[in-house]
Amino acid sequence: MADTLILHEDPRSGNCYKIRLTAALLGLPLATRGYDIMKGETRTPEFLAGVNANGRIPVLQIGDGDGARFLPESNAACWYLAHGTALVPEDRFAQADMLRWMFFEQYNHEPNIATLRFWLAFVGEAKLSAEQRAQMMPKRMAGCAALRLMDGHLAANAFFCGDAATLADIALFAYTHVAEEGGFALSDYPHIRSWIGRMQALPGFVPMQ
Repeated sequence: MADTLILHEDPRSGNCYKIRLTAALLGLPLATRGYDIMKGETRTPEFLAGVNANGRIPVLQIGDGDGARFLPESNAACWYLAHGTALVPEDRFAQADMLRWMFFEQYNHEPNIATLRFWLAFVGEAKLSAEQRAQMMPKRMAGCAALRLMDGHLAANAFFCGDAATLADIALFAYTHVAEEGGFALSDYPHIRSWIGRMQALPGFVPMQ
C-alpha cells in the first residue's frame, strides 16, 4: 500500500484503536493526528471542512495534499486496510460471517459497552443528564447480553470466524477488553478472557493507548 496513511484519532477511543490495531497486525505504517473529543476539537470549522463534515473520528486519511481522500467510520477504514489480506477470509460465506459480527459490534455491542465506558470513565457519573442516567440500566442489560452471546460463541471457537483472527475479532476486541471501565465484569465471561489473551498474543499486536 503505497499511499501515505494518516489516522485522525483520539487515542482513548476504541473505534480509533481498531484502525491502529489493524495497521499494526498488517505491518502498515500509520501516522496519527490527535484530537481531544472532550474539548470539541472535532467540531471546529477546520475539521468539519477538511476532515469529516460529520464532526466525528476516527477518519482514515489516504494520501496527502490535494489528492488526499478521507474515510470515516472505523469498520470501513479497517476493511480498506485489510482487503486482500489474511484478516479478511477468502471464502464468500466466511466473509459474510465476518461482516455479520462487525454489524453485531456496531448495533448490539458498541452502543452499550462503549457508551457506558465513555459515560463512566470520561464524562463521570455525577455529570450525566437525567436522560443518560435512565438509559444506564437498559444499556447495561443489553451490553451483558452481547457479552453472553460472544462468550457462548467463543466456548467452541478460538476466534469469531474460524481458527484465525479476522476483522471481526479486531472490531469486537477494541471495546470488549476495556469493558470493565464501563462497569462490566469480564470475570463473568471466561471464554472472552481467553480470547482476549489470544488477541494480545498475535504477532504485531499493539495495546490501546
